[in-house]
Amino acid sequence: MDRFPDPALLPPGESLCAVGGDLEPDTLLEAYARGIFPWPQAGQPLLWHSPDPRGILDFTDLRVPRSLKQEARRAGFTFTVDRDFPSVIRACAAARGPGRQGTWITSAMVRAYERLRGLGRAHSVECWAGGRLAGGLYGVYVAGVFSGESMFHRVSGASKACLIEAVRRLKEKGLGWMDIQMVTPVTGLLGGKEIPRAAFLARLAAAKKAGLPERLNDWRGRESNPQGASTERF
Repeated sequence: MDRFPDPALLPPGESLCAVGGDLEPDTLLEAYARGIFPWPQAGQPLLWHSPDPRGILDFTDLRVPRSLKQEARRAGFTFTVDRDFPSVIRACAAARGPGRQGTWITSAMVRAYERLRGLGRAHSVECWAGGRLAGGLYGVYVAGVFSGESMFHRVSGASKACLIEAVRRLKEKGLGWMDIQMVTPVTGLLGGKEIPRAAFLARLAAAKKAGLPERLNDWRGRESNPQGASTERF
């Protein structure tokens, strides 16, 4: 039995499509496969959304500002993937609180996405500078689509650089776009755009039929450091 309604049946502009439920892996995987994601809000039952319009990043639209390249070179950024997912998701949560209103990365969300990571369905990109974690992003890969969830930085430009690194690696796996859910000033600067929910759902359906990898377990690349994660320069 389906846990969620078909988001294609929502009125135009309506985002909320379900209330309640749990954050078990099967529930989350079904939601993402249908273009739905959890967005908790304090004092309310668990809320599930499928925005209209939806934010995406077509890789052909990616823009890399010259200033970002300069920042990355000065800082000596290097990158790993799936090396320290727990630190990345916790840093993303900390970047939105305490003292900030409306963070959706609750402790229950952290535990849920760590379970997805253990199943090979959630992934992180880490940016390092001087041997320290300078920034990162995490997301979920289901049915040929990578959905970016959140990112953070401790060094200027690190989160943007992680997004660019994620795009590079996803392109190597045959993907041509990613879900960014909503366009922020940062993702808009890099080429993110909004499309109608109907167009997004059509992309989801096409991705399922495109013969893309079922998982991203091998997106680390060929070179490895002693921890087993590939390291690349920006």
